[in-house]
Amino acid sequence: MLVAYTNGLDLIRALRPVVEAVRAHSSEMANQIERAGTSIMHNIGEGSRRIGRDPKRFYAMAQGSAGEIRAALDTCEAWGWDVDASAARALLDRELGLLWGLTHGSKKDHSQR
Repeated sequence: MLVAYTNGLDLIRALRPVVEAVRAHSSEMANQIERAGTSIMHNIGEGSRRIGRDPKRFYAMAQGSAGEIRAALDTCEAWGWDVDASAARALLDRELGLLWGLTHGSKKDHSQR
């Protein structure tokens, strides 16, 4: 199983209280964070079952969704909403790094990452 997959699950767990705090300010923003987190997992799951160059396309989509979460958290901060996302941000940074490796790494099999 990919480390990006297990880290992604940890990210979602860390985002659960964040989403609830955000929901107090904007249900739309909270729903967007949920959708982006789910998208990360679905794309990693699908990409890990593909062969050839195709997996990178799914990992790139997961990376885009992770960037979307980062933008949402930055937006919450800019609005001055009281949302403690420090644990989620640490896992998000790790996830972005792992996904960068999957999209820009060598052509060798990524199943062991």
